[in-house]
Amino acid sequence: MGLSNDMSFNNGKRKMKIIMKMCSVIWFLVGNVAAQRRRQNAVTVGKERRESLVRAKRLCRVGTSADGEVSSDSDMMVDEEQSILEMQTSSAVEELKSAVAYHGKGAMQKRVNALRELRRLLSRFEFPPIETALKAGAIPVLVQCLAFGSPDEQLLEAAWCLTNIAAGKQEETKALLPALPLLIAHLGEKSSSPVAEQCAWALGNVAGEGEEFRNVLLSQGALPPLARMMLPNKGSTVRTAAWALSNLIKGPDPKPATELIKVDGLLDAILRHLKRADEELTTEVAWVVVYLSALSNVATSLLVKSGVLQLLVERLATSNSLQLLIP
Repeated sequence: MGLSNDMSFNNGKRKMKIIMKMCSVIWFLVGNVAAQRRRQNAVTVGKERRESLVRAKRLCRVGTSADGEVSSDSDMMVDEEQSILEMQTSSAVEELKSAVAYHGKGAMQKRVNALRELRRLLSRFEFPPIETALKAGAIPVLVQCLAFGSPDEQLLEAAWCLTNIAAGKQEETKALLPALPLLIAHLGEKSSSPVAEQCAWALGNVAGEGEEFRNVLLSQGALPPLARMMLPNKGSTVRTAAWALSNLIKGPDPKPATELIKVDGLLDAILRHLKRADEELTTEVAWVVVYLSALSNVATSLLVKSGVLQLLVERLATSNSLQLLIP
């Protein structure tokens, strides 16, 4: 009887060991699958971000000022609707030319109304009628509308039109080159905040097109005024400037990143925004830090000495925003 009990006990122990081994194998397999999924997810997220950065452009639908009149029509269009849109766009450009040439009573409001109509058309669909606007001769007249001394409303609408044209294909963005000096000039302190921000948005779209366009912007002096726009605490303006700067310094030349970190007050502004700003602004500032640290040893050294690592770790530990956690 005692032998039988011992055998049963031993058999039970063996079964328990087998079960435990099976559990270990299952947990190991489950853990491997979970780890593999995490790795795949990380690769996917990283790949998607890299792909999105290849064309880091943003169509401006609602602008930097409150405007609820932008159409929210479906992005799907049949050929007939596309044809109508193209006709409307050509007509809007011709109307703008006429308004710019007119110098009689109400000339300013006439120009603003014409600009607003063209802007609405360029903001309307997923694939705005940029090519049609360019063929109709929109760029020269929009450049005229950016002339110094023009009212802010006119400057804002003209810059908004150019922002959405710059969100197009490479050849469409290239058509914007004659407008760059004025867009950069309107980043200065004499410009109103909405106008400067809209110009920064347009320049960010141009910089997002590629190295050739970044080099043109850098040679024309776009970096210093964009950097100064990061110094205040105004969320929207700083956010747009940070996004434009991350497009402007993304390489491969390390000089722009080194130049940026040396702008007086810029490093303090980065630390302040990372510490106190909302997650949307912090995300854009974090991407600036990504490119600074990836491209410039000078910038990396200054960032480390500034204590930025602690701020990054704190945001990493407390944020639930994947958009912020990635950078």
